[in-house]
Amino acid sequence: METVIFSSDIRATLAEILRARQFSKLVVLTDSNTHQFCLPLVQEVVPPTTVFISVPAGEQHKTLETCSIIWGQMTEAVLDRQALVINLGGGVIGDMGGFCASVYKRGIPFITIPTTLLSQVDASVGGKLGIDFLGFKNHLGVFQLPEAVLIASEFLATLPQRELRSGYAEVIKHGLIRDATYFRALPSTNWQKQDWARIIRHSIEIKKAVVQVDPKESGLRKILNFGHTIGHAIESFYLTRSQPLLHGEAIAIGMIAEGFLSFEKIGFSFEELNEMSTMLLTIFGKVELDPNDCDRLVELCAQDKKNEGSTQLFTLLPKIGDCNYNIAVTREEIKHAILYYQQLRLA
Repeated sequence: METVIFSSDIRATLAEILRARQFSKLVVLTDSNTHQFCLPLVQEVVPPTTVFISVPAGEQHKTLETCSIIWGQMTEAVLDRQALVINLGGGVIGDMGGFCASVYKRGIPFITIPTTLLSQVDASVGGKLGIDFLGFKNHLGVFQLPEAVLIASEFLATLPQRELRSGYAEVIKHGLIRDATYFRALPSTNWQKQDWARIIRHSIEIKKAVVQVDPKESGLRKILNFGHTIGHAIESFYLTRSQPLLHGEAIAIGMIAEGFLSFEKIGFSFEELNEMSTMLLTIFGKVELDPNDCDRLVELCAQDKKNEGSTQLFTLLPKIGDCNYNIAVTREEIKHAILYYQQLRLA
């Protein structure tokens, strides 16, 4: 597993790491948001010869085209295999920056500094890297661990509330799949005011415990995908719309729909389905899906990486705090689950 370092002073922590580390040249990758709000927190401790690369922010830019820009600037800077990349940003920068580093000259080392709640509790841990392709989420990618992940909750001070809420979906997921007590302690009102440092640590502990058993997602690690088969389909679908959904917003929908599949397929109680759905709807509200889009969403689910041949495999809940994987689900059952979400109403 990668080394995860929790920092109360990101400048001092990064400075210490760079002093102890030999590298031929340093690259710092940001997006347009983290370049403005996060880079100033660390810029003074990087060498004057550092190469800064910034790309547009947003999931819609996590593409081969953007990777080509990054690789082009790496090549212009004449980076060798002793260079070091720092990915300073949320899940998009962590995924794409790690992917670019892993592919450039067959791989150069990188450090990830996640700056959003989503990336701190989920995307930066476990070594899954990738980009979107032909409209499919994380369709191209590799498994490659960073040298280190630096977690600093001070970045959350500049994070918009919508982005904070997006990350909260992954926190909730960790409780649903592995820790019922943790899930039931998470608030659905005034959720913004929490001990985020404690929550981040516990969520990372849950994810690391799973990934250490199954680093390449051949078995147990699939439980981390609860809510993500339908959720990724919805996220991919909305990338083409004028108002895309954030990752956590789409995953919240996916968890409700896949919670319904859990009820239909493996005995998840209706009481716990209602408990989970009520919490997610209270926090995220309701997205009005067009029933006419169901067939397209089902088609997008067919590209999920957990599938085997024509069999669509899901991760489902027998109860809150426990999770099963490799549950076969039909196209009609997926459609029924999406329609279940659509007919729900806020209390």
